[in-house]
Amino acid sequence: MLALVLLLFISRSLSAAGYPAPEPGDFVIRDFHFQSGEVLPELTIHYRTLGKPRLDAQGVVRNAVLILHGTTGNGSNFLRPEFAGELFGEGQLLDATRYFLILPDAIGHGQSSKPSDGLRARFPRYGYRDMIEAQHRLVTEGLKVNHLRLVMGTSMGGMHTWLWGETHPELMDALLPLASLPTQISGRNRVWRRLIMDAIRNDPQWLNGDYHAQPQGLQIAAEVLYFMGNNPVQRQQDAPTLAQADKLLDSNITNAMQHLDANNVLYALESSRDYDPGPGLEKIHAQLLAINFADDLINPPELGILEREITKVKQGKAIVLPMSDQTRGHGTHTLAAVWKTHLAELLRKTEQ
Repeated sequence: MLALVLLLFISRSLSAAGYPAPEPGDFVIRDFHFQSGEVLPELTIHYRTLGKPRLDAQGVVRNAVLILHGTTGNGSNFLRPEFAGELFGEGQLLDATRYFLILPDAIGHGQSSKPSDGLRARFPRYGYRDMIEAQHRLVTEGLKVNHLRLVMGTSMGGMHTWLWGETHPELMDALLPLASLPTQISGRNRVWRRLIMDAIRNDPQWLNGDYHAQPQGLQIAAEVLYFMGNNPVQRQQDAPTLAQADKLLDSNITNAMQHLDANNVLYALESSRDYDPGPGLEKIHAQLLAINFADDLINPPELGILEREITKVKQGKAIVLPMSDQTRGHGTHTLAAVWKTHLAELLRKTEQ
């Protein structure tokens, strides 16, 4: 009864938000083979869809949009006013009455198969290539979508977007990676990830993944994730005194710890080890617009990587949006109001 009441509440809330309620589903892949050689008898990929697919006279789906989330997140992260409220409503850029929106939970995240489901540290070692394969099978086999109008993603989802363009170059019209770089994880980006992984794995309470309570190293993970997600100016404005800074940090960490699991976080961070789209960028055929942010601590523009690598994409363009009172560092990727005019231009250019 409680579940029914909650479902009705969510449905009414989303209707009030101006777009249809998402329809959840699970796609089960039998005997999924990972790049590591490991096999999972049943891999479940959870997803949400909004809208309905529309086929042209040749039976090709023309309105499907795949939206991919970031590390430790899930597809429901996009059902927020700052994202869905800016994009999914009637007359908006990704109007859910016109488009078929697909929001999957990646392997190891959300309600998809993950270590905390029971296997813990015996869960197969997955990488980004495995995640792309599972997403592709969901789209083509589970949802019977044979063409994507747009693939877009934030942070890890942005990295996945680059890989989608390389791995399935003929499948989509357009690509929009947000807050990501088309190069292997290195430099400071590797350092903060190692900090998290080492904090968890070296914690005596971790017990090789068979902990009885979340190890203390998970709090360090939550603190590092919080630290990397915004810009210094906004942090100073939000917490101009020591007491306010501690209060803000404590509040955010307390909230994060309610949703995180040490093994899930460890696996999620380690999964980026096989990410290296650089050698395959010339395989991308679709128009690609990469959007990064000048105040992003994870993908700082001074590295010059985006500007260098985008030249290898035949129909590629890169934009680094300047810091402003609207940006929030890395987290700007979910603030659609900041960058949606560029999405509009990409959709216009790739209309058929």
